[in-house]
Amino acid sequence: MGRPGLNRSAVIAAAADLADELGFDAVTISVLARHLGVRSPTLYSHISGATDLRTAVTACVLDELADTTSTAMAAGEGRDLLVAYADAIRDFARRSPGRYDATTRQRIPPVSDPAADDPNSVTAAITAGRRNADLALAVVRSYGIAKTNETYAVRLMSSLIHGYITLELAGTFAHSDPSSETTWPEILEDLDRTLQELSVQLRPRA
Repeated sequence: MGRPGLNRSAVIAAAADLADELGFDAVTISVLARHLGVRSPTLYSHISGATDLRTAVTACVLDELADTTSTAMAAGEGRDLLVAYADAIRDFARRSPGRYDATTRQRIPPVSDPAADDPNSVTAAITAGRRNADLALAVVRSYGIAKTNETYAVRLMSSLIHGYITLELAGTFAHSDPSSETTWPEILEDLDRTLQELSVQLRPRA
């Protein structure tokens, strides 16, 4: 018998919460079933399998991250917008490390395959991912960077921000001075200078 009130949205929300508690990689159908007080077969009424579950969680979390980031980016441009954007992502990751892990660890195909077991969750994840990509692009465009260099600038910025956050969450910076709290604003200052330099470059990056 299914648990009253249990539906796909509730299953995905519970899985996202469990990711923050145990880590994204620890969220399996059997672990989630125990957490919800149901048998594993019950969950298959709402999800098609483990990949569907992980992808659906990723889609949910990417939307949450986009909501959080877009709110923080309500005003400003250039450096102010960059700092608001980066700080919002970092705050989200520190507050919800399991959720954040889902945004970087679960591979999402570039297009949804209707024949796959999880076409709806893939489509949702792609849509949510594009929301986040558009926010990153908005930061880059606020610097007036040439369109030919936008992709390079987004990848550079994203690699630095997400790379730093991922290493920080893993404790990589915990055993050396200065603290990551000290280094973070300095990293953003250097990134700001780099984006300003890109804004005056007319030659497309390779």
